[in-house]
Amino acid sequence: MTIKIYNTLTRKKETFVPLEEGKVKMYVCGPTVYNYIHIGNARPAIVFDTVRRYLEYRGYDVHFVSNFTDVDDKIIKAAKELGVDALTVADRFIQAFFEDTAALGCKKADIHPRVTENMDEIIRFIEALVEKGYAYESGGDVYFKTRRFDGYGKLSHQSVDDLKIGARIQPGELKEDALDFALWKAAKEGEICWESPWGKGRPGWHIECSAMARKYLGDTLDIHAGGQDLTFPHHENEIAQSEAMTGETFARYWMHNGYINIDNEKMSKSLGNFVLVNDIIREHDPQILRFFMLSVHYRNPINYSEELFANAGAGLERLKTAYQNLKHRHSVSANLADDDSQWLDQIKSLHDEFIVRMDDDFNTADGISVLFELAKQANYYLRGKNTSTTVIEAFMKEFEELFSVLGLELETEELLDEEIEQLIRQRNEARKERNFKLADEIRDRLKEMNIILEDTAQGTRWKRG
Repeated sequence: MTIKIYNTLTRKKETFVPLEEGKVKMYVCGPTVYNYIHIGNARPAIVFDTVRRYLEYRGYDVHFVSNFTDVDDKIIKAAKELGVDALTVADRFIQAFFEDTAALGCKKADIHPRVTENMDEIIRFIEALVEKGYAYESGGDVYFKTRRFDGYGKLSHQSVDDLKIGARIQPGELKEDALDFALWKAAKEGEICWESPWGKGRPGWHIECSAMARKYLGDTLDIHAGGQDLTFPHHENEIAQSEAMTGETFARYWMHNGYINIDNEKMSKSLGNFVLVNDIIREHDPQILRFFMLSVHYRNPINYSEELFANAGAGLERLKTAYQNLKHRHSVSANLADDDSQWLDQIKSLHDEFIVRMDDDFNTADGISVLFELAKQANYYLRGKNTSTTVIEAFMKEFEELFSVLGLELETEELLDEEIEQLIRQRNEARKERNFKLADEIRDRLKEMNIILEDTAQGTRWKRG
């Protein structure tokens, strides 16, 4: 296997070689659960679910961990606004996350650790950093000594001196250096908190992932992933904490997906162009959003608009229609073709091309292009007079396999109820008898039931509108 991954750390594509042959330890930063997820959260969920699926398809045993930040300033604020406690808010939106991502075709992680369930590990991690001289207590807060870690800035490719220019000590902070960042925050009146050696408080954001990644995956990960916005400071700080603590490389490959724009503007609450996944999937097939996200290489920015979303839906429908055409012909076909080998070779060639594209840094955009070519060839094959069940089944198997790798679904509802089946038979009989008025009336009735008929050379097909 020669999978190549673009490593943010080295800024180049590298051949993927896991620490342990055949096994992958993968950590993806999950959401802070204070609201429904937006499409910016959906992109890493979809992208890295696909990466996981593809690694598994290529034979790797993937141990996939993705966390929930369930204690945070935003959660505390939301709890006050809703008049409930912070954990109630977190529980509500963790459940919403699972519902939304399941609709998008994302598998659950092997482990979804929560910060509040790993507080002992986080406190012990901070204690170790203090003991090693990488952290200090100040007024009930604990800070990491950024300058003490020699490699700081290596992920975001910034120097400490450059970072110092924009660094500020905020009111109330008692840190020694503007570059230092909080590992533990002293409790404020009325906030959720935990006992610690430094008094009551709660962890800083960055330390959480370091502690949980180490607990569930060990000192060194194969892949650490997340959105591009996490590169600095979150992932940079994770590296500093973890490598200062263990003396080992924290992650061998760093993957980051690109930003999402809305109608060519960066998505943000201040611009009022915030799009929630929950709103989209209430009105549209969630698979369209997944297909849309995968139609652009994960490292590139992606622009969301109603027009582009509709185009993605049309593209996905073209692929599904090609598959349904095959399925319909399969039911009436036989082994009539003289030689199947040419077509079977063509299908094998497209399969191999898909692997080549996906092996190159999980290029789903090119992988989908291969699917469109597969659909084109399938449609061309079905226009022939003599078709073979062997070739049709090979086309269908390829569609099913590649759709599964991308986490996409091919099947729609197949069976009509007896009333509609009877109406279709009556319409077909009416057409044979040249009673076109009755045939049109039946078609109109089916249309009112949201059933769309397609008259093909192989017979009448249907789909829901």
